[in-house]
Amino acid sequence: MHDELKVLSVGAGFMATLHAKAYEQIDGVRNVGIVTRNYDSSAKLAEALDGDVPRFTNFEEALEATSPDAVAISTYTDSHYHYVSESLKRGLHVFVEKPLAETIQESQELFELANRMQRKLYVGYILMTHPSWNKFTEIAHDLGKPLAMRMNLNQQAKGDFYDTLHNIMQVQSPIVDCGVHYVDIMYQMAQCRPVRVHAIGCRNWDLVPEHISNYGQLQVEFEDGSVGWYEAGWGPMMSETAYFIKDVVGPAGAASIVPAKGRSDDKDHHVEANTIILHHAEQKDKEFVHEDEVIQIDEPDHDGLALREQQAFIDCIRNDLDMASHQDRVITSLQIVFAADQSQRSKQVVEL
Repeated sequence: MHDELKVLSVGAGFMATLHAKAYEQIDGVRNVGIVTRNYDSSAKLAEALDGDVPRFTNFEEALEATSPDAVAISTYTDSHYHYVSESLKRGLHVFVEKPLAETIQESQELFELANRMQRKLYVGYILMTHPSWNKFTEIAHDLGKPLAMRMNLNQQAKGDFYDTLHNIMQVQSPIVDCGVHYVDIMYQMAQCRPVRVHAIGCRNWDLVPEHISNYGQLQVEFEDGSVGWYEAGWGPMMSETAYFIKDVVGPAGAASIVPAKGRSDDKDHHVEANTIILHHAEQKDKEFVHEDEVIQIDEPDHDGLALREQQAFIDCIRNDLDMASHQDRVITSLQIVFAADQSQRSKQVVEL
């Protein structure tokens, strides 16, 4: 491969814009095109990028015209399988937003194809390269076992974010779409396999399909007895009272992410986690021996996080990094959230 890496972007929404802008900041990487179903929808992103970036409405034509080395896919999940598989078959590296595909079978097929073609398939789990969440996970390893992990992300649908949430839920439920991030963190904290999942949910927004629950919560149990709980509810009816809970509790104490200032309908703030409170359980005469610690982390903004993620993707390509761990994390998190979707529909516990 020549030194320059040419990237074709598919999609022009919020995340696609962050990724394309990130490529402009990485030496030797160049945006060579944008693909959207509607030509006008790519105008804003093209204007934000330096230079005259060609715009297309046909994916295959864009591939032929731009001859990219990699494709960055930031579209809704129901289009991922086609775009990813077509790119890999042409010998291209792929970055794709989460979730990877609509089923476990499709996800496994895509990783198997990437391995056969000896190309990198990197899925956009932005918390994997997030300094605060990495620290949060590291702290959890010192809390003992078993762990109790409590996380949620409830979001009000409002303004521009209204359309984003509404459109995602035409394809999948919130506990699948955002859930993959947080059950992956639980998997990294527990450091052992998940064994069973139970979930409940309800549909109280009549603008989503009848088979989609706009509110859901799951419980997952791991081999060592650790347990995790995740809740996600989207819509204009959601409460602002407890939209952000991120706790991990073990025999030695607990760690909690303190939410940044902002609201659940602010997509610029919902990944922020720059303050962690560490509580020590040790006592003497029924009183705590240590004060709670406040751990501050200098973390990048959303643009900076996207840059870190894309640097990781480009690093995988340039240094031919082993993708086995990445693939395991993606597949395991998908197993949990798809089992949760199955559980809430069947009203049964799902054994993994």
